Amino acid sequence: MAELVSMRHAYGEALVALGHSRADVVVLDAEVSNSDFSFMFQEAFPERFYDVGIAEQALVDAAAGFAHAGFLPLANTFASFFDGRALEMVRTHLCYAQTNVKLMAAYSGLSPSFDGPTHHCITDLAIMRALPRMTVVVPADCESLSRLLPAVADYPGPVYFRISRAEVPRVYGDEFKPTIGKAYTVREGSDVTIVACGLMVSKAIEAASVLGEAGVSVRILDMHTIKPFDREAVLAAARETKALVTAEEHSIVGGLGDAVAAVTAEGCPVPLRRVGVADQFAETGPYETVLEGCGLTSEAVVQAANAVLELKADGVRS
Repeated sequence: MAELVSMRHAYGEALVALGHSRADVVVLDAEVSNSDFSFMFQEAFPERFYDVGIAEQALVDAAAGFAHAGFLPLANTFASFFDGRALEMVRTHLCYAQTNVKLMAAYSGLSPSFDGPTHHCITDLAIMRALPRMTVVVPADCESLSRLLPAVADYPGPVYFRISRAEVPRVYGDEFKPTIGKAYTVREGSDVTIVACGLMVSKAIEAASVLGEAGVSVRILDMHTIKPFDREAVLAAARETKALVTAEEHSIVGGLGDAVAAVTAEGCPVPLRRVGVADQFAETGPYETVLEGCGLTSEAVVQAANAVLELKADGVRS
């Protein structure tokens, strides 16, 4: 079992490190700093921290004001509030206006498991990737988060940065050097490719180990940037392995799976299966129980891989 590390704590540390490296960084929060650990930045740089209260629309607009004044604002609240309450402001005042604001979307996916469907966030990738000029980034673990955050800070325009509430398995070490917009090859393989993001990268690695024991060579792509999307990496995987599985902590409607399906349908149709949340709301309970209830397990990834391998052997195109 891989070591579990708190994404929230890693985010707080990465935020403080960013504050030390960039004097133009300001952090805004919608009264959730104790939840998302942005309080760590507040303690280190109280003069650069602003709590706007439970007012997510105002959070985005205040961040836009800081950006137009020459600062680099990082706005913090729960993911479900960015893709719900504040969406009009995100669309118009950030995307349409090309405003350099970074949205730090805490409690993403099913990680606020006990808070129920009102706080679960399984539609945000679909919504945010549909907005023109929005960049969407999903770190897989704490090392990924700490490496991607400075890259997000340097990247021009609005960025949606998806952060889990949970403790997640450690995936990467010092070898991880991500580039916004480029998929990261976790491992090479020739029989099937698993394209994953976020928590599901660790599930993909577990699945690849099981499949490897059965003699299946598995390639894993960490699609940490959902937009701009690395079409070439997906098309190369489709041409070379001729079978794809996607895995995401998100609805199968409109997220990573649909992005991969669109690219391959246009450029290289191959058997494809999507692992994600079905078109339904999740239950409330312990995180792993909720994940299992939605089929977000390594076993589900293995089953999907076996399904596409069977179609591949039969010469079936998706």
